[in-house]
Amino acid sequence: MRISVAVEAFVTHLAAVRRLSPATVRAYRSDLAELVRSTGDSSLDDLDIEALRQWQWEATTRGLSKATAARRTSAVRAFLSWARDEGLIETDPSTRLVAPKRGRTLPVVATSSALDEVLTGVAAQAESGDPVALRDHAVLEVLYGSGARVSELCGLDLDDIGHENRTLRVRGKGDKERVVPYGVPAARALDAYLVRGRPALSARGEAAPGPAVFLGVRGARLGPRAVYELVSRVVAPVVGAETLGPHALRHSAATHLLDGGADLRTVQEILGHASLGTTQIYTHVSGERLRDAYRLAHPRA
Repeated sequence: MRISVAVEAFVTHLAAVRRLSPATVRAYRSDLAELVRSTGDSSLDDLDIEALRQWQWEATTRGLSKATAARRTSAVRAFLSWARDEGLIETDPSTRLVAPKRGRTLPVVATSSALDEVLTGVAAQAESGDPVALRDHAVLEVLYGSGARVSELCGLDLDDIGHENRTLRVRGKGDKERVVPYGVPAARALDAYLVRGRPALSARGEAAPGPAVFLGVRGARLGPRAVYELVSRVVAPVVGAETLGPHALRHSAATHLLDGGADLRTVQEILGHASLGTTQIYTHVSGERLRDAYRLAHPRA
């Protein structure tokens, strides 16, 4: 069996059996496509540790980050483990493959004052009643107010909103559902958008928009790319970053929760992290702020 054929069977398994998100499945397919290219799409039986090391070395020479290289190694390990379980290969050569250690980098976090400036400006634009401005205000308030991923926000349906208790039912990685709270400013922006903005955007479409909460300018469900462009255009200049994605609002929400006294387990539940270790990165961000404040304020620092 050719490696490419096995890869397609594997990604089908990820989508149909393991029910991973489309974005995750695409990432696996993309990483494994590089393996197919590197090996010349040889037979799966001919794939050995030397071929895998050559594939790793090619990634290094192209300047890929350690995090990307580690992710690619995880992808090929999952693929070959599956292939062995399915009886497609007798031995798994990736068990001898050493993954590069990931560099521990702190997430980009905006200050609460910077985000307040952003959201105040967007709210002022929404007062005009323009449906896109109303939507953009609601998108940014909900992203920051709930700490949701951009894919979770774009996937929201109308019946996912709990208006009375200000909660959202979101579907995260692995199609797992969780309920997250959002605050009063997000509730106001969301209600204004649903009453005045969404109907106007819906009318622009040729067909009914369905249950999607956030709509694009043509009346269809809003996509992640539009949210990335919004954050990069509106938030990045105020924060002082050249490029900034929606995940920065999620990072900021988590950090500000911890700064405000929320415990780590609560933040883990809100963010939907499977491991507490993933959430702990935000304690380092808060720790840095504490040390900065100490150095600036203490006379014996």
